Amino acid sequence: MSENTLIRGPEQVAPAVPPDPAAGGVVSVAVSEPTQAGAADVRSGERHPEGERVRRFGPLEAAGPFLRRPGFVLAALFVVFVLVSGLLPGLFTSYDPTATAPAEKLRGPSLDHLFGTDELGRDLFSRVLHGSTLTIKATGGAVLIAVVVGLALGVVAGFLGGWIDSLLMRTVDVALALPLLLLALAIVTALGFGTLPVAIAVSVGIMPGFARTTRAEVFRVKGQAYVEAARTGGASWIRVMWRHILPNSWGPVMVLAILDFGTAVLSISSLSFLGFGAAPPAAEWGTLISGGRNYLITSPWLSLLPGLFVALVVFSLNHVARTLEEVQR
Repeated sequence: MSENTLIRGPEQVAPAVPPDPAAGGVVSVAVSEPTQAGAADVRSGERHPEGERVRRFGPLEAAGPFLRRPGFVLAALFVVFVLVSGLLPGLFTSYDPTATAPAEKLRGPSLDHLFGTDELGRDLFSRVLHGSTLTIKATGGAVLIAVVVGLALGVVAGFLGGWIDSLLMRTVDVALALPLLLLALAIVTALGFGTLPVAIAVSVGIMPGFARTTRAEVFRVKGQAYVEAARTGGASWIRVMWRHILPNSWGPVMVLAILDFGTAVLSISSLSFLGFGAAPPAAEWGTLISGGRNYLITSPWLSLLPGLFVALVVFSLNHVARTLEEVQR
């Protein structure tokens, strides 16, 4: 190396010092420490004269890609409304969902009854909102069970590999080959009617997707350099899995959870429509749609409005999930 060669340090360029024969030919490089003003510029996010600009993202900047999408904002607000109305339906309606009024039966939608009344004079909008409680509980339970079991299977299969991976994934492939509704029908017939059996039946049907996605992400993350660095640094496999693999594998699983939330809503509403849901007078969304079948000619709103409500919930959840997936790319 020439004596005039310049060697770059972290902060400034320093001339190379000729090798000292007594030191065995080791080249000494003088590196200056960062100045206090330069450090302050970096902390404040300003452009340092000899460095790059450092940006600090606040909550509004992080939410910017979502706020610039009106469709996402509307879908997210509608999902929030459904969740809040399911947990606290009394905030949006004052009608008792089980109180009958024969004098007001089969009234059309109006300001007093936004969704009209059913064949017993009960307020349909109130029944839809109170039915959200049962449907959301069943859907949340189904997705939670599917996420927990699917994560466990995916992490074990992706982390251990070998014959354990082959055995678990072949079992998952068999479950994926079965139609979701048919599998849920078989399970709920064996377990019995009610909200909890329906949630368990639907969770078994959507769990294979979580297992497959988690396994693929674990395989991807396990080969990253920072995982190898953590292992080289002496971290145990359990610590590596908990601190590095799981947090970096969660993104696609979260998107799939939101997407399958809509799938679970459709499946649970379908089972309720067929009579496998909660017993009357409890009102699930599928039960409300089924109850209006006999009045499609004279009072079509009995089935159409609850069905439209379910469709909007599913479309909103799908739009939120797709937007999250696009932003993560």
